[in-house]
Amino acid sequence: MAVEARDVVVIGGGFAGLAAGVSLSARGFRVALLEGKPALGGRAYSFIDEETGDFVDNGQHVLMGCYRETLAFLDQIGTRGQLIFHRKLEIEMLDGPGRRAHLRTAPLPGPFHMSAALLGYRHLTLRERLRLIAGGSRMMRMRSRDLDRLRRMSVAELMDVLEQGTRARQCFWYPLAIATLNDDPELASAALLAEVLKRAFFSRRDDSAFVYSKVGLSDLYCTAARALIENAGGVVATRAIVEGFDFDATSAISAVRLRDGRRLSAANYLVAVPPQQCLKLLPEAAVADPFFSRIASLKSSPIICVHVWLDREVTDSAFVGFIDTQTQWMFNKRRIFEQHGERHPGYLSFVISGARKLVDSSNDELLDLVINDLRTMIPAARHAKVVKALVLKEKHATMAPDPLSDLSRPVTVTPIANLFLAGDWIQTGLPATIESAVVSGRSAASAIAVRVGGDA
Repeated sequence: MAVEARDVVVIGGGFAGLAAGVSLSARGFRVALLEGKPALGGRAYSFIDEETGDFVDNGQHVLMGCYRETLAFLDQIGTRGQLIFHRKLEIEMLDGPGRRAHLRTAPLPGPFHMSAALLGYRHLTLRERLRLIAGGSRMMRMRSRDLDRLRRMSVAELMDVLEQGTRARQCFWYPLAIATLNDDPELASAALLAEVLKRAFFSRRDDSAFVYSKVGLSDLYCTAARALIENAGGVVATRAIVEGFDFDATSAISAVRLRDGRRLSAANYLVAVPPQQCLKLLPEAAVADPFFSRIASLKSSPIICVHVWLDREVTDSAFVGFIDTQTQWMFNKRRIFEQHGERHPGYLSFVISGARKLVDSSNDELLDLVINDLRTMIPAARHAKVVKALVLKEKHATMAPDPLSDLSRPVTVTPIANLFLAGDWIQTGLPATIESAVVSGRSAASAIAVRVGGDA
């Protein structure tokens, strides 16, 4: 089949690749999307556990109301109805057995809704709460007037500048930073935290809504996105492992080489895989280019997710933060998922972000750690029996959000005329989140459309 100007090969079937493929298909492009794994979803996938009948996510991914591009993508593929919007933000934080406090937004226009939540946060004294609000306001001023300074600063260094005490860091700032940036506050970029806070908490009230999927991640976006691409005349292939590119006399890509010996040609190519995998597709001469060589300097940060099935339900809260434990967040899947198995009454998912010191621990060690933290924080769990457990590690879950890595992130348009990049690690101004992945994919689709003379 002859190659046409509107033929595109997309490599990678996660949020970035599928968002790009859907956007390109809607613009009239013919897309061939290639995923090397047996299933779509990248690092944000789900599967059904055969023993329990429950959906299991490889990590607990929470959306927010400020994820405008992600919500637009799900609207486009027709699955937004699978989301639950908690417009009134309420986060339960446990500082020990029976020591709970809530961050509850008030029915006020933003950002006053969040100020009210901080004023009512009982883990801090009134003086600490007022200083916390003042610190947040000063951070927003720095974001507007001194962004370069923020970009050179870690979260911990920013806390010093904002004069935030140990208790405020322990009970508010650091849990928030670790959850959104997936790294130690001593390492993570202050600018990325400021961007998250601006979009999620210092804007409209609806932007701070927590948004849960009622179904597994794969059911939320993979199946519908694939159908849209294929219905538009495209092809989506799994187990299609790309090993590299062929180039023509003009130094443009002429084809992708697959492991099974096939070659596939298009007018444009979009790589939507993690950075190190991206570099492996390029010849040494291309990797030596400063644009690509800085990708090699990007580090990664791990996430551990421990799924535990208990013989009883130990809490009616959907979402709980643990303070000053190695386990940071607990999600009660029985209160989140609309469809689930019925074999075991309690199904909890625990997240440890930025887990550099724990990622090489054994599964048994990690399970013991999580269960001990659970029983410390929620006494009702001390009498519950663990029926089943599953430990999932993503050693390279996200790009490390340190200031140097953030400054090294590439843009979507590359020095190779018909090669474009997408992924949560592309420079979007956001940390490596689902929203960053979708923003990058849709931006790459726009850049390709511009190249062939269409609308952005």
